[in-house]
Amino acid sequence: MIREHAEAILALLRTAPGTTPLVVLDGVVPTDPATGKSQLPPYVLVYFADSDPEDADSRSAEDTPGRYVVWAYCHCVGGNADAARKIGDRVRTVLLGAAPVVAGRSCFPIRREDGSPPGRDESTGALVMDKVDVYRLASEPA
Repeated sequence: MIREHAEAILALLRTAPGTTPLVVLDGVVPTDPATGKSQLPPYVLVYFADSDPEDADSRSAEDTPGRYVVWAYCHCVGGNADAARKIGDRVRTVLLGAAPVVAGRSCFPIRREDGSPPGRDESTGALVMDKVDVYRLASEPA
């Protein structure tokens, strides 16, 4: 079930407004095999975690889950703090309050649960700034 919820969130992110398409990465920053260099910012790198908060421990694997929650950890990466914040704004604009479609599920509007200011990373030799925002999508059987 996490796959369907993650795909719904990723699809929303790909529709983010802006003069250029938002580069959306699902859990990995690709490298160019020829040069060995990583994807250049700006981009949003997304990781997912899930939970079945209202399910009893004895529920069988075949049962349809009740309430289901997915968290999207959105790493908004830019070449400086302003660029990271701009990516964060684009992510927020498209996710906050959206109720995506997931087959067989009734989705609640997406909420922002946490965020951090941009942090510096110069481990690759070039400065990148990473602002992390956490969004929550909950659903229940339709």
